[in-house]
Amino acid sequence: MISLYERALALDPQSTEAQSRLAGALVCRVLDLMTGSAAADLARADGLVGQALAASPRSAYAHLVKGSVLRAQNRWTEAIPEYEAALASNRNWVSALAGLGWCKLLDGSIEEVIPLAEQAIRLSPRGPDIGWRFSAIGTVHLLQSRTDAAIVWLEQARNAIPASSIFRSRLASAYALSGAIERAAAELAESQRLNGGDLFSSISHLKASRSWGIPKTRALFEATYFAGLRKAGMPEE
Repeated sequence: MISLYERALALDPQSTEAQSRLAGALVCRVLDLMTGSAAADLARADGLVGQALAASPRSAYAHLVKGSVLRAQNRWTEAIPEYEAALASNRNWVSALAGLGWCKLLDGSIEEVIPLAEQAIRLSPRGPDIGWRFSAIGTVHLLQSRTDAAIVWLEQARNAIPASSIFRSRLASAYALSGAIERAAAELAESQRLNGGDLFSSISHLKASRSWGIPKTRALFEATYFAGLRKAGMPEE
């Protein structure tokens, strides 16, 4: 996909559509931890979407991408109005609802996340990204120590996208917190296998992989997600 957008941009370097689409593809692989050049991808995405918005300030898609760039830069408060600008043009835009939800979570407005995810599920109950909506709800329940509810939603997330190492790691944590240590260890092992790298090799690696929100949100992750992973057998270092 990126190569096709690169070709489109080469044919028309002033195309705001090509700029926005390429920026969107680059930032998506950064957010999905699917690139070995995250800093370069993010810098390029930021530059491209900045050009697109300068030329077309009302572009809803460009605002959506800008929100994702800011989210990847851990600037969640600034990302929120960008997602809201995209939603102003289409209140049923599932991608914007999802991005807004994750920013609300990391910015500390955790009580606003589940309604946004539920709206996205209603709008696109069979979409390819449905697992992420289930995961958002499950993560909120996990962070708020509603472990049984977290398991229900995180199992749905895993079943929807079985290859997601992130979903399995959160389910491993929930299982461990509920006392199902063997199931937790099995999910953790599968998350490590699927990732194929160091991400889930230790608590320190996982913590360093991304920012976990404002202090309030980080404290919730520490008390639940990371605590559960320790119980599941993830070493500290």
